[in-house]
Amino acid sequence: MTDHHDDAPIAAQVRELEALLEQKGLLDPRELDQTLEAFAANASPANGFRVVARAWVDGDFKAKLLDNANEALPLIGLSMGGGLQVQTLKVVENTPDVHNVIVCTLCSCYPLGLLGPSPTWYKSPAYRSRVVSHPREVLAQFGFTPPDDTEIRVWDANAEMRYLVLPQRPAGTEHLTEEELRQRVTRNGLIGTAPV
Repeated sequence: MTDHHDDAPIAAQVRELEALLEQKGLLDPRELDQTLEAFAANASPANGFRVVARAWVDGDFKAKLLDNANEALPLIGLSMGGGLQVQTLKVVENTPDVHNVIVCTLCSCYPLGLLGPSPTWYKSPAYRSRVVSHPREVLAQFGFTPPDDTEIRVWDANAEMRYLVLPQRPAGTEHLTEEELRQRVTRNGLIGTAPV
C-alpha cells in the first residue's frame, strides 16, 4: 500500500506502536491479521450500492447521509471503521447541474469498505493528475459526456477524508424496489466516472 507522503511519519508511528504492543503482549499479531482480513473480506462495492439505493428510497436517510455520512452508515449496518484509523466520509450528490468525481492526487485513498478494492486506473498517475486538470476529457475517456452547462466538481481524498458520489436516481425507476435499485448502481458511478 502506498502512503501519502505526509502520512509516512504516521505510518511509521503505527508500526512502532504495533511492535511495542506486541512486545508487551497486549497485541496478538495473528488477531490483528484476522481483523484486517475480515475487514477486507467484507469490503465490497455492494456496500456502496446499498447506501445509494437506500438514499434513493428514504429521504430521511439521504438527508442524514449528506449531512454526516459517518453517522448515517450505522443506520444500515455499515461504518467507516474497521481499519487502524476511522476516516470521515463525505457524500457528494450529483444533480442535474453538478456532477462530482473523486480522486486521490497523492496516492489512492478511497472508501475501501464501501467500494471494495480500488480499480487499477484509480491508482494510475494519469487518472490522478488529469482528472483534476481536465475532468471532462477524463470522463469522455470513460464514455461519459456531461452536458456543457453541468459543473464538474473534483473531490480530492486524503488520509482523513474519503468521498462517495451519490448519483442521480435514474429516470423511470420509481417502481423499482430498493433491492432492484441496488442492481442499477455501479462502482464507477460511486466514483463519478460514469452516470448510473
